[in-house]
Amino acid sequence: MRARTLAAIAAVAALTATGLTLPLAGSAAAASTTPRFDFNGDGYADIAVGMPDATVDGKAKAGYVSVIFGGPQSPSGSTGVISQAEAGIPGTPEAGDRFGSSVAPVDVNGDGTFELVVGASGESLTSEQLRDEGTITVLDNSEWNIKGTTVARGTGEFSSIGRTIATGDYDGDGDTDLAYGESGEESGSLRFRPGPLTADPVTTTTLHRYGMSGGTRDLATGDFDGDGRDDLATTWNAMEDAGTFITRWDDEGKPARWWSDPDRGSALAAADFDRDGTDDLAVGLVAPNFETEFTHCTDRLGGAVLLLKGSKSADFGTEDECITQSSQDVGGTAEEGDSFGAALAAGDLNGDSRPELVVGVPGEDVGTVKDAGGYVTLNGTEDGLRGGLARSQSTQNMPGTAEAGDRFGARVAVGDYNRDGLWDTAVSAPGENAGEPRSGGVWFAPSSTEETYPLGKSLTPFGFALPNGAIKYGEVLGS
Repeated sequence: MRARTLAAIAAVAALTATGLTLPLAGSAAAASTTPRFDFNGDGYADIAVGMPDATVDGKAKAGYVSVIFGGPQSPSGSTGVISQAEAGIPGTPEAGDRFGSSVAPVDVNGDGTFELVVGASGESLTSEQLRDEGTITVLDNSEWNIKGTTVARGTGEFSSIGRTIATGDYDGDGDTDLAYGESGEESGSLRFRPGPLTADPVTTTTLHRYGMSGGTRDLATGDFDGDGRDDLATTWNAMEDAGTFITRWDDEGKPARWWSDPDRGSALAAADFDRDGTDDLAVGLVAPNFETEFTHCTDRLGGAVLLLKGSKSADFGTEDECITQSSQDVGGTAEEGDSFGAALAAGDLNGDSRPELVVGVPGEDVGTVKDAGGYVTLNGTEDGLRGGLARSQSTQNMPGTAEAGDRFGARVAVGDYNRDGLWDTAVSAPGENAGEPRSGGVWFAPSSTEETYPLGKSLTPFGFALPNGAIKYGEVLGS
């Protein structure tokens, strides 16, 4: 985006003249008041921050997790450091464990109390510290006594599980299941770990095996066929192959490939944007398969988001749309290196029961400031995703200043963090204050039914008094 699109836009008349609309309208009461992730049980949505590069007990990249608590006015307060140094959490902090490689909220037993799934992709399961089998752990915060249960372990020295994870009741038995990517010496795979998510060992299943140097880029859970059951979307790439596919489970709980496409991406998000009863799939930073000339999006300057429409029949994805910063009414200008679509999150931000899509643009230049970053909110309408206003740290009511290398928008998440009936946006800038003992940050951007953006808030490791070594805060985000 050029500076003109990221400057403060205060006049609604000016927005209307250009076709841009703020994500407002609708009734706040129409939005769900159930938190997507509430780790401390106070009824407010919380934000989970993974810090796999953080130092713990002098061990570089041992990693830890910090949960930011939602509150009446805005998120404030934090759990502080949750690491393998804590009593009740399996393992010990070791250099390169990368605890916090991924984070995902989950309600393990359906009781309305949320747990947190955490990956540690560099965890070694032997005394050989150069091995990276990886582990996946569920953190339970009941009665303010955080305990951890290891629910999956890598099977080989290069497995590195915990980089990509997703949860859902995929096999329809009432238990929450786990899907995750696993690497290998020559190739990788997509693995399925059935629930309940209690202590392993549990027999896992290989859903897909990739080619040479292949790996899972991202996962998303959605009901893409409208049958009321969870399906799993996967995007992946290998040295000479790539693609995106959906796995669904039959009435007997057996998985099968339901749909596939040669285009790949770096981020996925699922939501019913057109409200037809089926979830649509957004694929961020979409790109073609290396071995085919076909692609849905021929214009990908600066990055593109591919929107695939859900379907109750077998023709999922026959209706699609490509969105870039060159699309009508989308804020910004498409430029090389913007990385439009590097991060995605979907939720109803204006209370009209139509999800919006938040698109991270971490490579965005703000004026002459390189890679300062930004994000764009694409508005949900009866015709799908339309318009989209851009914001950065130089936009009105967004704290901070756009600086080179901040990469604001590297990760995005949504949730009703202040419980006002409108979902809000959380945006990370892991490059903020790079080179300092405590770097990175997460920004809270509240939604409103007024024709303005309310004052945002910066949430930083310095503000939470996290110890030195808390670097790249917001590198991993979940809520």
